[in-house]
Amino acid sequence: MTDFPTEKKIILFDGVCNLCNNAVQTVIKYDTKNQYVFTSLQSETGKQILQHLKIDTEKVDSIILYIPSIAYYIKSSAAIKIMNSFSGAWKLTHALWIFPTSFRDFIYDFIAKNRYKWFGKKKECMLPTPNLKSKFLP
Repeated sequence: MTDFPTEKKIILFDGVCNLCNNAVQTVIKYDTKNQYVFTSLQSETGKQILQHLKIDTEKVDSIILYIPSIAYYIKSSAAIKIMNSFSGAWKLTHALWIFPTSFRDFIYDFIAKNRYKWFGKKKECMLPTPNLKSKFLP
């Protein structure tokens, strides 16, 4: 497996999805503790992590939060876990844990299924600006 920072949490995202790219920009903005790095599901690193975790992209084709040597989270659990790590009003997202995973993932899957139709799709993965390059894995 490719070397990647084990001291960082890795967010795998759909690199061609406009909604996902906006979510990455939001995480970058609120990640004041500099705890996250990113890689697209389509990247070599992303594919290697998916293979390592034995995640089938036919079943999970959107956000994954991977905490090396500890755990990984998918779908709504990944999104909530990430939002919970921010300060301020983001702390209110802790309340989302009261809903059963099946309910949260039903809503998540509905949005994920329609994300290209509602938010659009890029032809290729976004390229980070030079000052954000260190936040992205190859």
